[in-house]
This record gives sequence, structure tokens and C-alpha cells, in this order.
Amino acid sequence: MLHELYGVFFSTMTGFTASGIIVSLYRLIFPKAETGIAKGAHIGVMVFAGPSVLFGSSFKAMRERKSSRGAFWFAAVVSSYWSLVLGLIILRILFAL
Repeated sequence: MLHELYGVFFSTMTGFTASGIIVSLYRLIFPKAETGIAKGAHIGVMVFAGPSVLFGSSFKAMRERKSSRGAFWFAAVVSSYWSLVLGLIILRILFAL
């Protein structure tokens, strides 16, 4: 049982790390989404960068007292599950190579 929990944890952290790297690279390349290419890239990138963006914005809103703790924890759970799925996809691709 503990072995499976390690796998879930590792996969979730892999997804969250990949999400953070992708969102950082996207923000370096396209600081503001003004052109049509940047807006199209924004939609595609958010599929992979979403967990990091969602967690960061919900944490910021909770810190500034713009949302409740319950909303923050709900966003954290959604972000964690999204990271788990993203991590499973990334690990499956890496293990297939």
C-alpha cells in the first residue's frame, strides 16, 4: 500500500513540476497575450500549465482575503488531481521511451 502512495505522490509532484516549468517558459516567451498566436498558444499551454496557475492564483486570492479557505482547498484538490493526471501521462511517455 505504501508503495502505491509513493507512486501517486511522485506522479503528482512530476505533474506539478512540469506544470510550473511550462508556465514559466510560457511567461518568458509571451509576457502578454496580445497577438492571435499568443492567444492561441495560451489556450494550448493552459492545458498543461493549469495546475500551477490555478494553485498560485487561489493562494494569492486567499492571502489577499478575496476568497475563503474552503475555496482555496477546493482549488488545491482540483490542482492536485490535475497534476496527478498530467504526471501519469508524462511518466507513461517517459517510461515508453
